This record gives sequence, structure tokens and C-alpha cells, in this order.
Amino acid sequence: MRTFSLRSLTFACLASGLLLTASCNRKSDDAAPDDITTAEDRSEDNIETAVSSDAKLAGPTDPTVQGSSYATTDAEFRARFGSCATRSYDYNTRTLTIDFGPTNCLCPDGRYRRGQILVRFTTDVQTRRAGAVVTRQNYFVNDNQHTATRTFTDLGLGSFSVDVTNASIIRANNGGTHSWTASWTFTQTAGFGTPQFSDDVFSVTGSSAGTNRNGVGYTTTVQSPLTKRGDCFKYFVQGTISISNTKGKTMVLDYGNGACDNTATVSINGRTRTITLR
Repeated sequence: MRTFSLRSLTFACLASGLLLTASCNRKSDDAAPDDITTAEDRSEDNIETAVSSDAKLAGPTDPTVQGSSYATTDAEFRARFGSCATRSYDYNTRTLTIDFGPTNCLCPDGRYRRGQILVRFTTDVQTRRAGAVVTRQNYFVNDNQHTATRTFTDLGLGSFSVDVTNASIIRANNGGTHSWTASWTFTQTAGFGTPQFSDDVFSVTGSSAGTNRNGVGYTTTVQSPLTKRGDCFKYFVQGTISISNTKGKTMVLDYGNGACDNTATVSINGRTRTITLR
């Protein structure tokens, strides 16, 4: 019985709240442009971490057995990666390749991708819980080049960790480079072992550090564990994240009290405002 626990984290994963829209009316002591740039850059990483989770699920049911069927059907694969993506698996190296081709491919999330995602399986358990190292090769999203190594480690009972190293997004048209490292832990607190993912609940902790596309250094830390529910597809429903930069600015993002909605609050310099999550 397959349990698509990681699929409940797709598209949003950690991305669901770090991209802020202009609906936040900032005054002079509210979030500065560097804070917003950092939040936007972080969201790009988190979206691709979610894509990596899906890539892992697109492999064979048992990555060590020749001829093992794929864990996701062709329809499920197309629904996530689009009609122009292909997949192949090398049983000698236990490596899954998802190839978007040499030209831009429109994916179901509205982003254009080209190049390859490589998933090298490191454990013998079924794909939905397997350990894996996920990398990119000549990989671009909306013409921005992505490089990163994401290491997934199965922690048992549906929980897993993700460590991100050697990561960068090189933006097109000399738009700057975002580079970072990150470490996240997803602890499953409900729904493990059931066939549906709508009852899955994860408690998320972790941190990241890097330099945004404007050359400003930052750190992010989960202050109180984030709650991700399978029945709330896009957004965290609870928890707080602190985002600090090297210019001395600190912003606290609060996802609220458990409601599944696209609002959160931002606190900076003693002021709190409600913002809309994209």
C-alpha cells in the first residue's frame, strides 16, 4: 500500500509562506526591500525542495530490483512534471533521471523548466520513504539556473530530514545570484500508514543561511514548529519563522492559530501587520 506522505508537501512544502505580496502596506520601519527579496529567494529554494520530494516518488517501487514498476503511474507523473518530461532509471547506479529536455517545458505549476533532475537512491526501502541524494544538471526554471544537492534521510514512521548544500540560483539577465545552505526536519505527527494524504500532519523545524540576489546575507530559523496539514494544500497553518539579515533587520513571520488560509502576520521593530501569502 502506497502512502504518498511527501506528496502532501508538494508545490508549497516550505514555500507556502515565505513569498509575500504587495498587500502588506509597509511604513518606514516595516519590512525593507532586502527582507522581501530574501523571503522571495527563500521561496524559490523551498519550491524546488518540494519538487525534489516528488522526484523521489517518481522512481521504482523498489530501486534495487530490476524490472520493478514505477511508484507513480504515468498519469500521476504527468500531473506533476508535465507532458514533455520523461523519466528513466539506471539499476546499476540506482539513479532516476527526470528530463525536461533542452528547451523550456511548461510544467503544471506554471513554471518553465529545462534540463535534468537526478535522484540517486541511498537506501533499500520503498521509494516513498527512501533515502536519496537529489541534484540538478543543466537545470533552469524560468531561465534561472538552479544548482543544489538535497539529501533526504528517512527518520522512520513517515518522518524525514532534508539537508541542502552547494545551492544557488543564478538569475537570468544578470539578475544576481542567491546562494545558501539549509536543514529541515519533517516529523509526521498524524496520518502515517493510511492510504490518503489528507490526514497527514507534519511538524517542521530547521534553519537556513545564505546570501540573497542583492548580496545581503541572511539567516532563517523556525522559532516555533511549523504545522503542515495534508488537507491544507498550499499553506502552513501554524508556527513562526525568524528572518534576519546582515543589515541588522529581523522579521518574524507568524502563520496563525491553525486556520487554513492565505494570511499571516509579519512583525518587525515592534510593529505587526497582516500580509497575504502568494
